[in-house]
Order: sequence, then structure tokens, then C-alpha cells
Amino acid sequence: MLDKLNIVRQRFDEVSDLIIQPDVIADQKRYVQLNKEYKELNELVQKRDEYVEVTSNIEEAEEIIADGSDAEMVEMAKMQLEEAKEKLGPLEDEIKFLLIPKDPEDSKNVMMEIRAGTGGDEASIFAGDLHRMYTKYCESRGWKVNVVDFNEGTSGGYKEIIFEVNGENVYGTLKFESGVHRVQRVPQTETQGRVHTSAATVMVLPEAEEFDVELDMGDVKIIRTTSTGPGGQSVNTTYSAIQLQHLPTGIEVRCQDEKSQHKNLEKAIKVLRSRLYERELAKKQEEDSARRKSMVSSGDRSAKIRTYNYPQGRVTDHRIGLNLYDLSNIMNGDIQKIVEELKMTENTEKLKEASETM
Repeated sequence: MLDKLNIVRQRFDEVSDLIIQPDVIADQKRYVQLNKEYKELNELVQKRDEYVEVTSNIEEAEEIIADGSDAEMVEMAKMQLEEAKEKLGPLEDEIKFLLIPKDPEDSKNVMMEIRAGTGGDEASIFAGDLHRMYTKYCESRGWKVNVVDFNEGTSGGYKEIIFEVNGENVYGTLKFESGVHRVQRVPQTETQGRVHTSAATVMVLPEAEEFDVELDMGDVKIIRTTSTGPGGQSVNTTYSAIQLQHLPTGIEVRCQDEKSQHKNLEKAIKVLRSRLYERELAKKQEEDSARRKSMVSSGDRSAKIRTYNYPQGRVTDHRIGLNLYDLSNIMNGDIQKIVEELKMTENTEKLKEASETM
């Protein structure tokens, strides 16, 4: 393990030197990539230093105990040895996980899209509930949430809503939310008290940076229209809404949330870039899933991943068989337990795979 950590230390020193070079600073793409690598390696280097200290303490204590000439020193050495060995196991587990190559997408911001599925008006209301749940969760993490576009449901909620989330390690936290979410409850419109099942689809796209996707604006048709829905004179009578059509792929994006046409265009381009990037990422995820039969999918948007059962107050994540009887708090944004369980499952698989190749 120390050999691998020494290689990491060597690379860390190289990167530390590179990020202060003028030619690297001038190359924005390379500078950003090296800064990300520096941050990741820095954590490993700190653990390496801790590992070196712990193993040195073990060696030193064992030498004193083996010598045995000073009874008081031997007693102290035994305590030092016990303390160091207690630290060593968990530290080695941490290092093994940190040595697994990181998913480069995990540190990215995201574009989230929630679309009402089967269930009519109730599905739109549920989509609104999910948006509120994610917004509250993101705010609890100190992340910034901005709505890009939305289409309101006739009885509340949203037929669809797109929003961006900016913060630290956002995609790595939210990527497993992609898929079909079901709700089982008595709808507001139900007069006979019957439980209905409705659904909404959640998509989590890593936000593409400019150098991730080469977007030729010559391939993009820009349509400027007036906004639809509530908003009054300032929104509905000016050509501030933007619709983009990417001619090579047929992808369409609309943004009308801002009063400024320029801001709507800027947001729409970000969404289009992310959707193009997601197409490439989906190919990679298919290759990964063929290699690793993961129970936790972050790419299959048609898979039923979770059910919110109101009569029983239960939330079930079908991928890992997790049942939580805490529906009220979860719908108020307390989804951390689910996030942690999904991450733990993925990390266990990664560690198993890494140990097979070590």
C-alpha cells in the first residue's frame, strides 16, 4: 500500500508544480482539470502522511517491546501499539476507497428535470412535491437552486420543471435519483377515498462545462417567443422566451423563467449542452454497467426506483430493498439516509472490484 501512496505523493508534487506554471494557467481546460486532481490527491497525501506515522509508531513500539530492557518503556510501548493498531484498520479501509479512481462527473453541478408521468393531475402534483423535496434537501446542503423552465399542472404542481443545482459534489450525491418515482395515495381530486398510483420521472444530468462539449451554434436554431402561463404584462407580451433546436440530434430546449431574453438564452444553452453531454455519458454508463452489474443505476430513466406510500407512511427504494417509515420528513427534504445507503452500496461494489484487481 505504501508503494502506491508514494506514487500518489510523487504525482501530487508534480501537479503542485504544474498549476503555478504560466502556460498551464493560460490553458483554462488543463488548469481546471489539474486543480480538480490537486484537490483529490491532497486528501490522499494527507492520509498517506497519517499512514506513515501510524505504521512508524507500530514499528517503534514493537522494537521497544522486543528489547524489553526498560519495564516502564515497554508498558508505554504496549499502549502505543494498541492505539496505533486500532487506527490502522479503519485508516487502511479509507485509503483503499480513496485509491479507487474517482468518477470525474461526481464533482459537477447538475441540471435536474422532473416530468409528470402516468396519473394525470395527480402526477403533476407529485412532480411538484418532488421538486419541493429536492429543493429543501439542496438548501440544507448549502447548494444553490435555480429554476430554468417549468410548465405548471392544471391542478397544481408541474407537468415538467427543469432546475440547476450548484454546489460541491452535487452530481456524485444526486446521480442515483434518476429514474421513475411512484406515489401511492388518495389524490385531492378523488371523491371516493381510493388510493391511486401515479408517477414522475426524474433526470439528473451533470452540467457540461464549455470544454466538455463542443457546441457549434451554427447547428442550433434559435426561436424567440412570448412566455406562456402566469406572469402578466412584463412576461407575456415581450419576446423573452427562448426555444433551441439542435438540428443534428433533434434535441429541443425551452427556457422562459427569466424576464431577460439574454438570460433565458444563456440558461437554454446550458441545458442543451448538458443534454448533449448526457448522451455521451449514457454510452459510458452502458459500458460500465456491462462490466459491473451494479444494483444502483444512475442512468436508466425508465427504471422504477422508488415508491412513496402515503397510507403506510413508507418510502421504498427498490434497488437496494430499503424501507423507511419516515415519509413526512423525507418529503420535507430529509433524504440523506437514502443517499447514504445508495452511496454505501455503490462503494461496497467498487471496493470489491478494486480488491479483485489489486
